[in-house]
Amino acid sequence: MKKLIVIALALAALAFPVFANGAQESASNVIKVGATPDPHAAMLSQIVDQLAAEGYDLQIVEFTDYVTPNEALASGELDANFFQHLPYLESANAERNYNLVSAGGIHIEPLAVYSEDYDSLDAIPDGARFAIPNDPTNEGRALLLLQSAGLIKLSDDAGLEAVPADIAENPHGYQFVEIEAASLPRVLPDVDAAIINGNYAIPAGLIATRDGLYVEGGDSPYVNVIAVRSGDESQPKIKALVEALGSDTIKEYVAERYPNGEVILVN
Repeated sequence: MKKLIVIALALAALAFPVFANGAQESASNVIKVGATPDPHAAMLSQIVDQLAAEGYDLQIVEFTDYVTPNEALASGELDANFFQHLPYLESANAERNYNLVSAGGIHIEPLAVYSEDYDSLDAIPDGARFAIPNDPTNEGRALLLLQSAGLIKLSDDAGLEAVPADIAENPHGYQFVEIEAASLPRVLPDVDAAIINGNYAIPAGLIATRDGLYVEGGDSPYVNVIAVRSGDESQPKIKALVEALGSDTIKEYVAERYPNGEVILVN
């Protein structure tokens, strides 16, 4: 009996490395990516089969805010995330002491000014209330958009993270209401105008080139990226993910799904 137990333990010991190696191999082929729904998760869903054919299991985890995807990535719950532009990533690193980097730029979602009450910027009255994103980089981006439209002028040292206090000239006496970016489409009926990010405008049925009173140009520095922990950008599975997002599959999908320039691929 003792001899049988010893043999069984020996066989179990031999089998354990096989199972352990199998688990490691499985983990190396899983690509767990956090993304906001549209267009990011929608784009990722187009390449699931393509990556499967290359031996990778793409798992998409959806988020509806801008904070938790970076928390989940930094803590190791995700392999990558896909929801933010590069200035936001850099700001998050500085504020939260993350060590996240871009593995590749994918697309631009033009920021735009929207209104349910007015059909042009000229029609917006003095003293109007503008809702703008309340996170540092998107708030600055919104104010820079209004400056490029000639509605306000920021101080010379305002930079990409400008806030309303940095407005040097406000000839129309506009008021600025700082709102969480995800809530901007919902508050649009309650303000005179709102400046809304593409990944929240699109699910709300807003198309920048159709509904926007003023739209950010295609030369915007706010490129949406695949973010990973520093050092992971050279992993084969991350390279495969970035390459797939630049494939003809995505180009054809974007051309069909976003024909009005709501999403502009950078490659």
